[in-house]
Amino acid sequence: MHITHPFLTLKRFAVLSLIITLTACAPQSTPTYFLPPTQFIEITPTQVVIRIPTSTVTPASTAVIPTPTPTPCTNGLTFVKDITIPDNTPFSSGQPVDKQWLVSNSGTCNWDSNYRLKLINGPAMGAATEQALYPARAGAQATLRIIFTAPSDTGTYTSTWQAVGPSGEAFGDTIYIQIVVQ
Repeated sequence: MHITHPFLTLKRFAVLSLIITLTACAPQSTPTYFLPPTQFIEITPTQVVIRIPTSTVTPASTAVIPTPTPTPCTNGLTFVKDITIPDNTPFSSGQPVDKQWLVSNSGTCNWDSNYRLKLINGPAMGAATEQALYPARAGAQATLRIIFTAPSDTGTYTSTWQAVGPSGEAFGDTIYIQIVVQ
């Protein structure tokens, strides 16, 4: 078969086809990235580590980073005021007495369920001798409340209480109630 086109002959067509085929199938060069010979980069799924040979690095000084040590907190309770039942308020025998005190957590520890209020002097007047110390963050104020029952005998009664920390140590101001049973 003969092609009559003036610029293409069968021979030229075959050579041109061969050149195009060889050029298209020739391997393409891949770029080479340059890494300095003193640094190696290792990539892992969680971190990038750059390793520098120790022979090329001379530290000026050795830095020691201190490890912070936890500072224990301190307990504190400061009496602010009586909210209910001023001292020497008269009550009848057997009458319920709802006493509330406003206090401040003056320590650096937050009060949680491990903190208690304990009777340290006087009669319990029907209340449990150990009460929950309401949770309060350091620096916050809290209202403490105990429901008492006025004793059956006439007289003046004082019941004194103090906060106790998780390890059983008493701390802070004492709080008390003083009533007169008529």
